[in-house]
Amino acid sequence: MDPAPTRTTPALLTVDLGTVPYGDALALQRAVARARIAGEVSEDVLLLVEHPPVVTLGRSTKTTSLPLSADAIRARGVELHEVERGGDVTFHGPGQLVGYPIVDLKRHKKDLHWYLRQVEQALIDGLAELGLVAGRYPAYTGVWVGDGDVQPFVPKRKIASIGVHARDWVTWHGFALNVTTALSYFDLIVPCGIHGVEMTSVARELGRDVSLNEVSGAVAQAFGHAFSLEPEHTSAAALDAALAVPRSES
Repeated sequence: MDPAPTRTTPALLTVDLGTVPYGDALALQRAVARARIAGEVSEDVLLLVEHPPVVTLGRSTKTTSLPLSADAIRARGVELHEVERGGDVTFHGPGQLVGYPIVDLKRHKKDLHWYLRQVEQALIDGLAELGLVAGRYPAYTGVWVGDGDVQPFVPKRKIASIGVHARDWVTWHGFALNVTTALSYFDLIVPCGIHGVEMTSVARELGRDVSLNEVSGAVAQAFGHAFSLEPEHTSAAALDAALAVPRSES
């Protein structure tokens, strides 16, 4: 039997966590980031997850971004979490692909603005693989769609939000891409603090049923390409074993 080929491209360890409460996923991100900083995890990691309904408040959240009180939001069955990421308020929930890249920028480029643009490009390229034209809105971080493939691209509806945090040039938090998300949830907040923004989803724009698995595969490949990494599927159990810490640790 021929020996397995030697990898020439660094790996992007891609872990599909399924549906996980936001607090558990946040604890796992922090644990992976600590391990990446310490060198205990030798490759960059992409956690892919779907959350029960939750509103997260980034460091730049404005009081005007929350038209309802915290109690009123919780009364709708939606959790709230204040977190260390940049950006304003956003929503996560069923039908949304959330990605948490734990990337050591010392191995890429020590520039958070560059990193944000690369995350945007990965989502733009992944959506292109699904037949959806997307692009940037220069005034805002995130990914938008316009009117089909009309050029020049004019951003009209927001399809993905991005908010990140980094320590010692290792990132966590990440992106939220609406796939089949119930868009009415965004009425609870002013998404990303952008008044008048119209949120949309992959299913709405394509006009067809689309699965999270289909989208996550395209996005993982595009993310690897954007960072010159080779996506390598890893189980949650294998990641936990590498961390040697319980997932609930914060």
